[in-house]
Amino acid sequence: MNKAFTKEDEGPQADRLDDLPQSPHPNYVTPAGLAALQQRLRERHADLSTLPRDSLDAKIPRAMAERDIRFLETRINRAIVVEPARQDRDVVAFGACVTVADEDDVRADWHIVGEDEANPASHRIAPFSPLARAMLGARVGDVVDWRKPGGPVALEIMAIRYLTA
Repeated sequence: MNKAFTKEDEGPQADRLDDLPQSPHPNYVTPAGLAALQQRLRERHADLSTLPRDSLDAKIPRAMAERDIRFLETRINRAIVVEPARQDRDVVAFGACVTVADEDDVRADWHIVGEDEANPASHRIAPFSPLARAMLGARVGDVVDWRKPGGPVALEIMAIRYLTA
């Protein structure tokens, strides 16, 4: 058969982008985090439905939307929902909002949330982050060492709250 009539260069998966990497960590999520993932999935499905199937211009945006949908479906299927209101209120655990004070008595609130909800600039951290690992299991009055690149910082646990919704 003449090579001009084959699609050897494209291969069977030419319209499919490689999957986005999944985190190796368990996918703990708050109920709000799961709802946000589900909303993102609905949005990507809506985006995909607006793209024409036979348009060359839509080929890459379609492949990107399909890749994002696969990623989000996997994140949702791997989700382990943890209800913050059901945690032991005396111990820092997933879903906690923790008030800490450093050696200069500068206070900050940190909320331990799922990886997809994490945003360190907003003081929302994943449970496997260095700060969350330092705080997990601590109680009010405990001093924990937050190992930062510039050296450890001692933080006293001042308050532990579990927010609902």
